[in-house]
Amino acid sequence: MENDSVDKRKSEPAPKHWREQVVDLLYWRDVKATGVVFGAGLLLLLSLTVCSIVSVSSYIGLALLSVTICFRIYKGILQAIQKSDEGHPFKQYLDHDVSLSEDMVHKYSDIVLAKLNKITVELRRLFLVEDLVDSIKFAVLMWILTYVGALFNGLTLLILGLIGAFSCPIIYEKHQAQIDHYLALVNNQIKDVVGKIQTKVPGMKRKTE
Repeated sequence: MENDSVDKRKSEPAPKHWREQVVDLLYWRDVKATGVVFGAGLLLLLSLTVCSIVSVSSYIGLALLSVTICFRIYKGILQAIQKSDEGHPFKQYLDHDVSLSEDMVHKYSDIVLAKLNKITVELRRLFLVEDLVDSIKFAVLMWILTYVGALFNGLTLLILGLIGAFSCPIIYEKHQAQIDHYLALVNNQIKDVVGKIQTKVPGMKRKTE
């Protein structure tokens, strides 16, 4: 019996890493799961365009409480009528440990800290003009974002970003060859323009050249 249980555990597939789960969601591997996540996220962001975050959070909390309270009362009445002793309907969830372990907290806090340090170093490099070309590119990006900010607010950009995150990967997967071809053409054009500017403007050549 013990060997059978060991063989069964070995035959079970290993749980997916969270990155693989995100990829599966974005590429619609499980249509039902992706539809729930995408629909819930889009509904939340659209709700925030109408109501404040406090109101939206309160409405969500009230909706969840209404469902759980009604289900709890329903199961209690059903158990009283049938004279059964099933106990609390949410007992398995109440007994489930939802606390974060110290190892998990340390792991993800270290990841966040490393990302923040990397971003800080990169911003210092750009703002203090360690490389003139990169700083000019960053300035152009900031200039473009001023126009984007004038057309869209942050919430609208989040909605567009959510729609793009759940649509662009699947579109790229289906038309990868054509998209790569046009991206290569655009990239070559950009390199040609940057190369011409570097040759004509003094001080814009990279240090490695």
